[in-house]
Amino acid sequence: MTGTIKVMIAGIGGASLGTELSKSLHLAGGYQVFGCDISQTAYGLYDPEFTKTYLIDKNDYVPSVLHACLDSGAEFLIPGGEQPMALLGAATSLLASSGIRLLANSPEVIATYSDKDKTFRSLAVAGISIPRTITISCREDLDHVGMPCIVKPATGSGGSAAVFFAVTHDEAMLYAEFIRKTGSTPIAQEYIDDAEGEFTIGVLSLPDKQIAGSIALRRALEAKLSVAYRGRGGLISSGYSQGHIGEYRELCNQAKHIARAIGSCGPVNIQGRVRNGVLLPFEINPRFSASTYLRAMAGFNEVDILIKYLCNGTLPQMPRIKSGWYLRSLTEQYVPDEKLK
Repeated sequence: MTGTIKVMIAGIGGASLGTELSKSLHLAGGYQVFGCDISQTAYGLYDPEFTKTYLIDKNDYVPSVLHACLDSGAEFLIPGGEQPMALLGAATSLLASSGIRLLANSPEVIATYSDKDKTFRSLAVAGISIPRTITISCREDLDHVGMPCIVKPATGSGGSAAVFFAVTHDEAMLYAEFIRKTGSTPIAQEYIDDAEGEFTIGVLSLPDKQIAGSIALRRALEAKLSVAYRGRGGLISSGYSQGHIGEYRELCNQAKHIARAIGSCGPVNIQGRVRNGVLLPFEINPRFSASTYLRAMAGFNEVDILIKYLCNGTLPQMPRIKSGWYLRSLTEQYVPDEKLK
C-alpha cells in the first residue's frame, strides 16, 4: 500500500453518501479507504471494500472519530452525511491540530446552509432567484407562497425527510405543527412543477474559492426509488438521484454563480427545478452529494480532484463528461450474528 492516500469516511450507512464516496475513491485508485459509523448495522461497516471499519461512540462522537482516524493513519476525513458534517465541521480546528484534513466546506458555510431558513434569507440578500419561501408562524404566512406548497423543517430534511406536499391551508398548518413538535422550525415554499426539469448540480470550489468544476444531472422521476411522494398534482423527489448527465452549461453557470455568492470553499450540491430557464434552488447542501459516484462515472470525480489538489497543489483540467443516463439500485448483504460489531 506504499504511496497510497489514507481516507476516513464518517457515516457509512447503506445506500448513503458515505458508501458512494468510497466507491468514488476506489474508482480513482491510489487510496486506502476506512469507514466509521455509530450504528452496529450500518451497511458499510461490513463492506469488504473498506480497509478497516470502526464502530463510533455516538455519545463521544468527535473524539471517537478522531481516535479512528489516528488508529488508521487517515490523512483526510470526509463526512458521510448531514449530521457528521455538522458535528465534524464544528471541530475543523481540533482535527487540523491532529494532522487530519476535513474535506468539507467552511464552518460558516456549513452553519448557514444547513438551515433552510438562513439559506433562503441569505440567497435572497445575494440576489439569487429562489422559490417564494417563508417561516410559518401563522396561517396568513401561507398566503405569501400560495397553494399548493411544500412544507418542510428548516433543518434535517436532506433526502426529502419530513418534506410534505400541501394542497390546502389546513394541511399545511397540520404539517407545520407536526414539524414544530419535533423540535424544528417549519418553512413553507412555493411549489415549482418539474415541467422544465429537476436538477442536482455539484459545484466544487477550492479552499481559495476558485471553482474547480461543475456537473449537472437532470433527474429521472419515473422510478419508485427516485420519488418520495407523487399525487394530487405534485411530486417530491427522494434522496436517490438518477437520470441524465450531460452538457447543461447554462444551468452549471447559474450554479457556479450561487456557489460564488455563498462563499463556498469546498463541495456544494444544489438541488432545484427550472422555470423559464432559471434554476430555482430548493435545497443547498454544503457537502458532497450522494450522486458523487454517478458523477465520478461520468468523468467528474470531485472527491479525488479535491484530495489531489490538497496533496500537490495541482488542479487537473475539467474532464470531458460522458453524456448519458446514470441509473442506480440497491444491494444486499448478509452479516452473521457473531460478526456484528
